[in-house]
Amino acid sequence: MSNFNQLIQQHFGPLSVEDLNTIRKYFREEKLLKNEFFTKSDLVCNRLSMVKSGILRSYALSDGKEITQWLSVPDSFITEAVGFFFNQPNRWNIQAFTEVELLTITKTDYQKLCKEFPKWNEIEKQFIIKCFMMMEDRIFSHLSMTAEERYNRYFDHQKELFTQVPFQYIASVLGMTPETFSRIRKRQAEKS
Repeated sequence: MSNFNQLIQQHFGPLSVEDLNTIRKYFREEKLLKNEFFTKSDLVCNRLSMVKSGILRSYALSDGKEITQWLSVPDSFITEAVGFFFNQPNRWNIQAFTEVELLTITKTDYQKLCKEFPKWNEIEKQFIIKCFMMMEDRIFSHLSMTAEERYNRYFDHQKELFTQVPFQYIASVLGMTPETFSRIRKRQAEKS
């Protein structure tokens, strides 16, 4: 992560140094070891984090199979929204795929920040809108793009993941079988 202040402003727009200092004091450094869980399904997630380094995988089990929903990389946010925002049991497990460094705010501190810094409510709204837009974009791509178009788009935006995580995880994120992913990958390699 280049800088906490830059990341906050990149996601939420310009803020004064004083505002940034107020926000920053609520976030704590946290490390997860490889395979350690950030949160598990059926628990209630009690933290929101910015990924400084490493990769986390959000996944669920369905009919004995793991479905990878998301891969979080540096400079992104991670939480289990149903748990964190609505105090309901998580749908997803979030696990460190590598060693991970985070800047984390707990649910308790998040609520304190909202009281101390009323402007945070607008920032929270922007965060939720961005999450909604990302999910809308993902749904649109699954409904309107071919598997190969989805592959190419993800490769263009997350190229480094193709050398860092097993392909079945990326295939799952893209809504395709590992076999389809392999066929597309082979075709792409032949074009190069």
